[in-house]
Amino acid sequence: MATVLTSVTPLKLLVVEDHLALLDVTVETLAAEGYDVIGISSAEAVDELPAHFVADIAVLDLNLPGEDGLSLARRLRQIQPRIGIIMVTARHTLAHKLVGYEHGADIYLTKPTAPEELCATIQALAQRLLPSEIEPSAAFTLDMATKLLTTPHGDIALRDSEAVLLYALALAPDHTLASWQALEKLNKPMDEKGKAQLEVLVSRLRKKLVDNGASAIPIRALRGIGYRLCVPLIIN
Repeated sequence: MATVLTSVTPLKLLVVEDHLALLDVTVETLAAEGYDVIGISSAEAVDELPAHFVADIAVLDLNLPGEDGLSLARRLRQIQPRIGIIMVTARHTLAHKLVGYEHGADIYLTKPTAPEELCATIQALAQRLLPSEIEPSAAFTLDMATKLLTTPHGDIALRDSEAVLLYALALAPDHTLASWQALEKLNKPMDEKGKAQLEVLVSRLRKKLVDNGASAIPIRALRGIGYRLCVPLIIN
């Protein structure tokens, strides 16, 4: 099979599969086809992905430990309406398939799935998801490659720490991060100094959002917990 690329860069794929042997085989197969692939074994591990890695297509198993694949699909679709979602699962009844599509699946494949079929499915879906064919659908869009935030008032360049925090908040369940999670994402110390630095960062970022069209409190402080993103944000 031929190597598959998007316009100039390899397509970024996220594979979520809790069967480790199958995960390894799938990642190796897709990487051999020229894709940029990251494989993880749980939905929770999505929150630990590198900030620079924004998947074009996610290949999700549904029967995951903890948060299941349906919940993860819905969460990914919320922050990345453009993402392609392929569900690969042993659940094969019509009812299961309908639920999968209701939760954001573009394509639903049943196991066992031949590698050739998965690759062909990814290629077909990628052709429909080329960036030039998709229009932004949210007021705020963050491009992690350039750290550029598109707003109702124009584009603004963010600092690395600002982009990392926004990305982490957008990806987190309920768009909420505990303070320690935010500090960990930012590689800041888990002490009072780190918390003070985080407060300054949030204040600065909040002002940039408000000055560029966001509501009065785009990032809400949750007493004793952390922070919640309160504006729609799309990640590129």
